Amino acid sequence: MAFADIENGRLHYEVLGHGRPLFLVSGLGGVGEFWRAQAERLARDFQVVLHDHRGTGRSETQTSDYTVELMASDVLALMDHLGVERASIVGHSTGGIIAQTMALTRPERVGDLVLSASWAHGDAYFRSLFGLRLAVLKGLGLEAYEQFGRLFRYPPWYFGEEPEALTPTVGESGSEEIIASRIGVLLDFDSRAELPRIASRTLVIGAEDDAITPRYLWNELAQNIPNAVLTTLPTGGHFCPQTQPDLYHRHLHDFLVAGRMTSPAAAAS
Repeated sequence: MAFADIENGRLHYEVLGHGRPLFLVSGLGGVGEFWRAQAERLARDFQVVLHDHRGTGRSETQTSDYTVELMASDVLALMDHLGVERASIVGHSTGGIIAQTMALTRPERVGDLVLSASWAHGDAYFRSLFGLRLAVLKGLGLEAYEQFGRLFRYPPWYFGEEPEALTPTVGESGSEEIIASRIGVLLDFDSRAELPRIASRTLVIGAEDDAITPRYLWNELAQNIPNAVLTTLPTGGHFCPQTQPDLYHRHLHDFLVAGRMTSPAAAAS
């Protein structure tokens, strides 16, 4: 197992493949294993880096006072540890707000950018959903929180194919205090005024039936980032990189490897 020291903690990370560096940044759960199906495919063309966010998985933290700037600085510290000056970043959900922050604060370190099932700000629906998840966490505990969250992460049809997806995995996402602090980051985030400053070539991707970050939230990213295109999967839910691995990878490959900027109309298939 490989670890990199960061301020007030250390990150567990994994490197797969060779080539241009590509960092896959996970969502609220924070565990790099989320990307396994995509990482093994992308490692044919890239040096793929996965990591567990501080305080999640096998990573450690000495603070539970999370900010998006702190999580972005952790990725930059991991880049420094690996001697990577510039990398393409794929950020899913919370990873997407981390990626946006990196592209805005350290644009010289960010190559191509993929924002997956992410958002620029949380509207009334988003805030209500995460407020309820936070109430479940505080009122019923970690197992109930994880079980409740799984019902929103995947489309209903997926549970028929993968019934084990309903089984909660408790502890990987951190303690109640850490999860609550990370949810607070999501609720505070608002990049709307800054989106026109993102200079990276950008792919915005998500699934039509995403119940956590509905399509209109990531449409806003595509509409306001100057060099962005939108790709919409017809189904797959919030965890579309896992539920639609082949289709999701094809769109990533077209963008990152083939360099194609897919038109929104053509991508919705």
